[in-house]
Amino acid sequence: MENKTCSEWPLVKANGELMLLVPLEDGAAGRLESSRGVLEKQGEFLKIVVPEWLAKMLGVEEGDLVRVCNEDGTLEIQPVETRLVN
Repeated sequence: MENKTCSEWPLVKANGELMLLVPLEDGAAGRLESSRGVLEKQGEFLKIVVPEWLAKMLGVEEGDLVRVCNEDGTLEIQPVETRLVN
C-alpha cells in the first residue's frame, strides 16, 4: 500500500547551506521524520539540507518554493514552479 504525503516549503540559506526548515509542531514534520538519512532536528525545526548539485539539477535557489514528498520513507523534492533558463 502506498503511503505518500506532500508539503510545500520555501528554501532558506544558512551557514552556506541551502535547506528547508519544517516546524516540528507542523504535522508534516512528523510524517517526514520517517525518511532516512537526510533529516536532522535543529531546535524547533526539522532541517532538510538540499545539496548544491540537487538545487542546480532542480533549478531552485534560496526563496523558491519546493514540494517535499515522503513516500514510504523515501524523500522527494521538486520545484513548485519551474524557472526559465536563459
